[in-house]
Amino acid sequence: MRKPRLRRWEASEYLALVHGITIASTTLAKKASVGGGPAFNKGENRTPLYPVEELDRWALKRLGKLVHSTSEFGE
Repeated sequence: MRKPRLRRWEASEYLALVHGITIASTTLAKKASVGGGPAFNKGENRTPLYPVEELDRWALKRLGKLVHSTSEFGE
């Protein structure tokens, strides 16, 4: 069974395994304080928990749209 929310280090591993995005947990921590990272919840003990659907949404936005040729990048 998949966990609905992941700790920061798990989120880093998930993004690498599922989406091929290599991002360190420390970089996720930095983005959590300055912005630009995936949305997260604060757990009971203030632990950031990343909902899997938010990780997926953020990854797809970061990857951009699918293209069939390099000429499509200018469109």
